[in-house]
Amino acid sequence: MIDKPSGPLRRGWTTGACATAATKAAFSALITGEFSSPVSIVLPKGEQPEFVLHHTENGVDYSTASIIKDAGDDPDVTHGAEISVTVRPGIPGEGVVFKAGYGVGTVTKAGLALEIGEPAINPVPRQMMRAVVAEIAEKFKHSGDVVLTVSVAKGEALAKKTWNPRLGILGGISILGTTGIVIPYSCSAWIHSIHRGIDVARANGLQQVAGCTGSTSEKFVQNHYQLPDEAMLDMGDFAGGLLKYFRKNPLPKLTIGGGFGKLTKLAQGHLDLHSGRSQVDFSLLAELLKKLGANPQLCEQTKSANTANEVLKLAQKSGLPLADVIAQQACLMVRKALRNTETQLNVLVINRQGELVGEAENES
Repeated sequence: MIDKPSGPLRRGWTTGACATAATKAAFSALITGEFSSPVSIVLPKGEQPEFVLHHTENGVDYSTASIIKDAGDDPDVTHGAEISVTVRPGIPGEGVVFKAGYGVGTVTKAGLALEIGEPAINPVPRQMMRAVVAEIAEKFKHSGDVVLTVSVAKGEALAKKTWNPRLGILGGISILGTTGIVIPYSCSAWIHSIHRGIDVARANGLQQVAGCTGSTSEKFVQNHYQLPDEAMLDMGDFAGGLLKYFRKNPLPKLTIGGGFGKLTKLAQGHLDLHSGRSQVDFSLLAELLKKLGANPQLCEQTKSANTANEVLKLAQKSGLPLADVIAQQACLMVRKALRNTETQLNVLVINRQGELVGEAENES
């Protein structure tokens, strides 16, 4: 995860907000033949940002407008992406029809807020785009029957850096946003993707899902259980974000996989595993080693260790199953977070070489 810079951070705009502004500009131009820049829209909470048009084009029966997405100071993969909307006359009585152009994904799996086969333009952006169509239609006495084709330059390549392929959204990115605003480093998009991953797994009848802290543990867990991609939840540091949603939307089996340091923090009761928000308690590790029969010298070395992995190596050298104990403690903490959820639970501790070094199970 990218570390948050110091100082005040600049907010940005979602792909949904950009598509809404492009829709307003293009639909106006379809009727009047002229584009107006900047374009102002009203966001769900009442804010009224302005967007400068990047590219405009009028054809015989269409108008296209594009906007360069500004995500502010958020490390968003779509920052700087060109969001385009082409507006064409629709079939009378059909209202607003959405289509995926180049770089916008199509839903191929159940469990999302959109039906299979629909363009990956989420519900709130659709509402916003419909609202500006209605606004312009009323202003110019138009029926409002239009086809909106949303495109994102290089969207297919950008999508590979997102969770879309795993969620079954193929061909490009999603047009997202519930408020229209990107709050820098809010991590809401990441947690939202974890939730959608659980939804897709449930809708597709999976029996087991896994949440891992990083790519090394994820690779081991997926290979170990031969799990499909849609069973792998991108938990990262957000154990709490996964567990709170899983508690209300359970599956029969949940596996948590991670490195020794991250899972030590989970064992301590931390649900946010980021290094800036939780720390390994080396005194606790020393106490656990003492209970396993470690000599005083090893316990003192543990208290003054620089990293959790250093402690793991010391324990392994002494033949002490510290990783199993951490897995057991982490299992108990996960079970506590899940409360009365009926699910089979296990925790796997993976070292940096991608090897299993500790494990524990906890039945519901």
